[in-house]
Amino acid sequence: MKTRQNVLLSRTKDKPNKEEAFNAMLLRNKGLIWHICSDYNLGKVWRVEDCMQEVIVSLWRYFDTFEGRSSEQTWIYRVATNTMLMLRRKDDKHLATEQIDVHAEIKNMSYEANDDNSQLLCQLINELPEENGMIIRAHLDGFTYKEIATMTNLTEGTIAMRITRIKLQLKEMFKKESKEDI
Repeated sequence: MKTRQNVLLSRTKDKPNKEEAFNAMLLRNKGLIWHICSDYNLGKVWRVEDCMQEVIVSLWRYFDTFEGRSSEQTWIYRVATNTMLMLRRKDDKHLATEQIDVHAEIKNMSYEANDDNSQLLCQLINELPEENGMIIRAHLDGFTYKEIATMTNLTEGTIAMRITRIKLQLKEMFKKESKEDI
């Protein structure tokens, strides 16, 4: 999927204006980067800003590896998610113990950071195994099965099956959480 942006980025990798192309890419995608960092840190602003810096460093480190075979956003999502998972492993005790009070429905959910339902959803997603969390986050963020498959090195069929199973798992987790609140 060679878009105009992908072609421009791949052409500028070896030229002196690599930094310019990188900065332009960051400007186009700063919202996506913030969203990923915020999701993995349950909206804790001080933590999100630190993580954004780590993601930007990772994006710069791997900028030369971007070949344009996937969309710019897919590549950024993959690098950012892998960076967040690495940071989570390093700081597992801190992230695992942080909880927020939230409620969510899986059907017809809105995925806004301030919504009580989506806050519980974020909490429940954080309880999933890392790869499943990444897959469902990407799905909720509107990425196609093909794009998620590219991010995870899995097949589209596997992604479709996993998303179905993850949704069922989240529904069960929600039911359990709802019963505990009563």
